[in-house]
Amino acid sequence: MSTQTPRKRLTTRDIAAMRRRGEAVAMLTAYDATMAALVDMAGVDMILVGDSLGNVVLGHETTLPVTLDDMIRHAAAVKRGSSRALLVCDMPFGTVTDPDTALENAVRVMKETGVEAVKLEGGLAMVPTVKRLVEHGIAVVAHIGLTPQAVHQMGGYYMHGKDDVSAERLRQEARALEAAGAFAIVLECVTPTLAAEITHMLAIPTIGIGSGADCAGQVLVVNDLIGLNTSPPPSFARPRADVASIIKTAVGEYVTETKAERGPIPLPRRAD
Repeated sequence: MSTQTPRKRLTTRDIAAMRRRGEAVAMLTAYDATMAALVDMAGVDMILVGDSLGNVVLGHETTLPVTLDDMIRHAAAVKRGSSRALLVCDMPFGTVTDPDTALENAVRVMKETGVEAVKLEGGLAMVPTVKRLVEHGIAVVAHIGLTPQAVHQMGGYYMHGKDDVSAERLRQEARALEAAGAFAIVLECVTPTLAAEITHMLAIPTIGIGSGADCAGQVLVVNDLIGLNTSPPPSFARPRADVASIIKTAVGEYVTETKAERGPIPLPRRAD
């Protein structure tokens, strides 16, 4: 019988304490129980069940087709596979169009998955929604800068905060979302200088992705980290492995051995 003490799952209070200590927050995505178990055992602090599963798992060109049912199914699997990391589930496109709708959908996510928090994309327009969720006991991670759910409205994927107007808007959004009760905020593709400024401006941790090294934490799509892709990862992601090549090699050897060991297979005899 195992005598190992069960690991305690991290909470929002733990994440806040890390920020006060100046300890970086390590966050990765996961979409299934096996990957969740692996990244959890490796020591990540937070796991994001991202709507990036639309691209990574479901083969869509954008995150827009991802449904609430998709997110719930995958988040529940990640919960079953993990034991330590704080779990955050993305609210997909069209599920947070107003505070009432967002609350109804977020309650469903919390009840059916067991995650500890949800993540909302958007700036000032999301402030009333963040307030509503927090008032009803739901922990929220905010997300500004490049927001993939608004890719068509934004006109593509690009770096944010390069001009004074854009930079000031991001500062205002960050302050407002913190004041609304978000316990962390993702800064995606924000200029590194501005991301560092916002990080020093806020008491809550900033979680950067493509926003330089001076955020309070970092998040990556796990497939980009481990090289489990069929196309090049984003320029800001530095793969630490080449899992795709390992899989292709292993499968290729299996195919070759299977055909060599079992062929030629006798054809069935036909009745004359």
